[in-house]
Order: sequence, then C-alpha cells, then structure tokens
Amino acid sequence: MKIVTYNVNGLRQRIAQFGSLSKLLNSFDAEIICFQETKLRRQELTADLAIADGYESFFSCTRTSDKGRTGYSGVATFCRVESAISSVEVALPIAAEEGLTGLLGCSRKDEAASVAEGLEEFSREELLKVDGEGRCIITDHGHFVLFNLYGPRAVDGDAERIKFKHNFFKILEKRWESLLRQGRMILVVGDLNIAPCAIDRCDAGPDFEKNEFRKWFRSMLVESGGRFFDVFRAKNPNRRDAFTCWPSNTGAEQFNYGTRIDHILCAGPCLHGEHDVEGHNLVTCHVKECNILTEYKRWKPGNTPRWNGGWNTKLEGSDHAPVYTCLVDIPDVSEHSTPSLASRYLPMIHGLQQTLVSVLMRRQAAKQVKSHVVSGSFSDESIITGGCSYGVKRSMANSDVPGTDISCCSSDQDSESPILNVVGRSEDLTEDAACNTTIAFHKEYVSPLPNKETKKKARKSQQLSLTSFFPKNPNLDNGIDNSAIDISTSQAGVLNSKNQSQEAPMMDDRRCSTIQNETNGISSSQGQKELDCRHSPKKNDRTGSASSQDQEKRDGRCNLEKQKNNDALQEWQRIQQLMQNSIPLCKGHKEPCASRVVKKPGPTFGHRFYVCARAEGPSSNPEANCGYFRWATMKSRPKRW
Repeated sequence: MKIVTYNVNGLRQRIAQFGSLSKLLNSFDAEIICFQETKLRRQELTADLAIADGYESFFSCTRTSDKGRTGYSGVATFCRVESAISSVEVALPIAAEEGLTGLLGCSRKDEAASVAEGLEEFSREELLKVDGEGRCIITDHGHFVLFNLYGPRAVDGDAERIKFKHNFFKILEKRWESLLRQGRMILVVGDLNIAPCAIDRCDAGPDFEKNEFRKWFRSMLVESGGRFFDVFRAKNPNRRDAFTCWPSNTGAEQFNYGTRIDHILCAGPCLHGEHDVEGHNLVTCHVKECNILTEYKRWKPGNTPRWNGGWNTKLEGSDHAPVYTCLVDIPDVSEHSTPSLASRYLPMIHGLQQTLVSVLMRRQAAKQVKSHVVSGSFSDESIITGGCSYGVKRSMANSDVPGTDISCCSSDQDSESPILNVVGRSEDLTEDAACNTTIAFHKEYVSPLPNKETKKKARKSQQLSLTSFFPKNPNLDNGIDNSAIDISTSQAGVLNSKNQSQEAPMMDDRRCSTIQNETNGISSSQGQKELDCRHSPKKNDRTGSASSQDQEKRDGRCNLEKQKNNDALQEWQRIQQLMQNSIPLCKGHKEPCASRVVKKPGPTFGHRFYVCARAEGPSSNPEANCGYFRWATMKSRPKRW
C-alpha cells in the first residue's frame, strides 16, 4: 500500500495543471492520497473537484469567517478502491471523522457528535475554533488510523496565532494518546509547518533549537523517548538537503534552499502481535520505503532554470513536493461500505446529479403545463402520474421543503410556480410511492405579476444573438437614423451600387489606420478617436454634405489629438528609460537589481527597495543571491531613534 501526502497550494490549480482530477490522482499511483491547503469552502465543492472514478474522497473545509481566512487551508483524503458499495479493501476506510475534536461529527452510526476523550479541559469555543479552519481528516482503516493534517503557521510576535497553534497540537496529542491506549496503530501525514531538526532547514540559525514547537515535535519521537517514528528519517537517517518546501517568491527551489515540514509519522504496535519482541516494531515490520517525490519539484535536475532573475515569475506547481511511504504485510479488513462522510453523499454533489429519464420527464411536464396555460382551463381530472428513476427518487427524498418537491416532473422555470402540488410529504414516501407520486393541477391558475427582481433575472438570463456582439454602423452626420428609413429592395440596390466605390477605399483606409495605431502604440480608445476623424464624411451623402469649414475644424482637432498622443507616448518612454537607468547593480554579480515593496505592517510599510535579482540559495554558492539590499530613496529609510 502506497500513501502520499502533498500540500497542493490550491486544489483547483493542481487539477488545472494536470487537466483533470483523475489525471492528478493517477499520477501518484497510490492507494491513499492526502492533500493539504486545498483552499476550498464547503459550498465550492463540485463533482469535478471531489469525484473521480475509482476513488472515494473525504473533505474538511474552512468554516471560519475571519478576515483573510475564508477559502483558506482545507484538507482532503482520496482513497483508491475497486468497489465502494461493499469491499474488504484496506484503502477504503470503515469510518471517517472531520476535525480533531469530535464536534463536527463522525461517520460511525453508533456515535453522535460529542467531544472526544481527554478534551474536557478545552472550552467548546476553543474546540470549534481549532476545527473551524479545516485542518484535519481522520480515517479508520481497520488496522490503522490515518490523520491527514495541515498544521497552522505562527510567526514570532503573533500571540493569537501562537495560542491557536498551541491548542491545535495539544488537542492532537490528546487524540493520539487516547488511540494508543486502545492499542491502535497510528499514521500521521501532512504539512505540520515544523522543521524538527537543524538538518531539516537550510538556514537554521542560533535560535533554531529554542523554538518551542520544534522541542515538542522532537519530544514525541522515539529517539527522545517518545512513541512516534519519523518514517523518513528512520529510512534515510543521514540524508541531507532533503527538503519538501521552498519559498515561492525567491526562486529558492533552484538551489534546493528550503525546509522539510511535510512529514509521515507512525506509532503503535506492529500487526504481528510481537511488538515487545526485539526487532519487531512498526517501521521494521511494515514500512518498506519513504521518500520525496522530486519529480513534482518545479526545478528538475538538468533543466534550464526558469527563474532568470524575475521576481514576478509565476512558477507552475505547488511550493511543496509530495512525500510517500509504502506499507507491506497489511491484510484485508472485514467487508464494509463507504462511510457517510464521503463526498459522494454531500448535498452539493449528490443532490445535483440527474438522470436522463428525469430530464425528459421534466420536459414532458413542462410541455403539458404550457399547453394547459394556453388553453386556460384545468379540470379536476388533469393530473400527471408516472414512474421515476432512482435518481429522481433520490432527489425527492433529499427535498429541503417536504411536500413541495417537484424536481422529477417540473421544469426549472416552473419549479416555483403555484400551479403544481405534490400529494403527500416526501419523507413519508416509500420507494414505490415515490415512483408513483401523483402531481395534481389546481383548478385556477393566475399568472404572477412580474416584480423588479424577476425582471432583472430575466434580463441577465436572456440569451444574446450573434449580431449583438458586432457594433452597429455609425449614424450619418445629418443625424438621420438609417433603420427608420423605409426603402424598397430596388432602392437599396441602387444606393448600394452608388456607395460601393466609396466603401472600398474607406475600408482600406480603416485597415491602414488600425495597423498604424498598433505600430505607434496608441491605445484602443485613442485609435478609435483617430478612426472617427479619418472617416468623417467629406462628400455629399443622400441627405446633404458637410461644409468645407467644418471639415477643416474636424481635421484640426484630429491633428491636435494625434499630437497629444505622440507627446504622451514620448514622455512615457522617457520615464521608462529614466527608471531603467536608476535601477542599481548588485555588488555580487553587477546585474540590475529587482525592485520590491515592503508589505509587512510597520514603519517601513509601502517603501520601495532593491535586492539582488537572483534566486535565493546558500551563501557558499556564488551563483545564488548575493544578499545585496538598498532602499530606493533616502526618504524611504526607516527613522532611527
């Protein structure tokens, strides 16, 4: 069994990168795939983001409305299965839980949403806040329990986030201890946002070891007397520069200048029942290998670097690399079905599925409704009965408003109309009754008066014709509307033949003017003004002609407008040249620096500065960033007291 953990830095972006969710999942060739930082809210989940053939998925999305954290974080676990209806596969979990605290609910039928064991010391508000950011999915695979985690990040000085991170890992530790006391085997995967040792960070400074979260992490490991194995280090004890994350805005991946914060941990007895016997432990007995999938790195060995000194370069892919482990000697589990927490059961996915039969039935019902409305008469016998497919039964059973679900027999336009009424309540219907539900028409039908909202919706939903996307011909100078003139076909032909000789050179002139606009760099709006000036009629039309004096004024305005455009273009080119000449050269490489702006709140917020434009790397590498820094102007320097 292969298990992969990957911080995708936006699931939509990774799916777009691979073309589809199925292609993304299949690229790992794994049984269980754990994603972090999906950046999806629950209402944004759709089938193309959550459903793939041969996989069952489990999502935890952010629920918080805090500023800057909506659509933030989020985790998802995908399990590859051959049969989700009834299976003995280990990859298909027998139970699933969203969050760490137990308050968001569990898929076990015999367990209600309640605070997990050992968390009584936390207030309900604290527990819900930890689970509100969508940072954990727990799946029970029978022989082991899998935690898919996205650990919070907290910078020095941010007391609120540091407290949140404390609570998160303290609650996590309580859950671990509870399961280990039950004799369960535990696997923990994900981006924990902690580099435990100096070997796991490229720039470990003198204060590195003082970080309290690193101390806690190391205290959990077997080497320090804890109960967890760092699976990667257990299989690669002396490997250096084994990083999984690189800063996205400095090009540091080019020189592998990063950190190892994506982990796979395990704890508990081996499945052989000989845990206390020498040589028997979880890693020795069940972990075949653990490694970093370097092919997902944006900088591949042997490829030409794509950084090229561009601080604004947008690199494809996540700023993390996936980590995987392969387990062996994991037997099958007893026959079971998919837990109710699976994405296939979510209302926004499950409720929108339709069958072809339901679509055809809605069309038929809509036609009958329309015919009755036109005739203006309804009798007591005017009823519709018919069978529904399984998909229709399901939509009726999931009705939000009991007794008014007509999704299987009414059109979308008529779904809110009072013309139809379902006999009986949907929750009281059996499968047979749901298939033969009688939908009766009222005797009288009164068309509702349109209000402002319905008019606006009608305007928005109105389909535009192809001709509406093309601009209409400009009116003639005399102000007469051509569309208001009623001329016969023969007259139109005569006019066309007379004007044909004028239209051809005008079209050629228009093409030349457009090309000249593009060559001179004139904007589209300016080019249009010049076109209007160039093509002002100089000869008599069918209603009259412009005087030569008016034509001279018009030409003068055009020339003045063109001169202004040329002056503006030259001034902008002069400013660009001046800016280019003012950019300093870095002292290490004698190359133009990159201009940046301070975005961190403080006394220097918004100030511009210059730095070396090369990718970040170790100071021992002469090809890496030389560390040059200079404020853009003397006024930008922070005040020193």
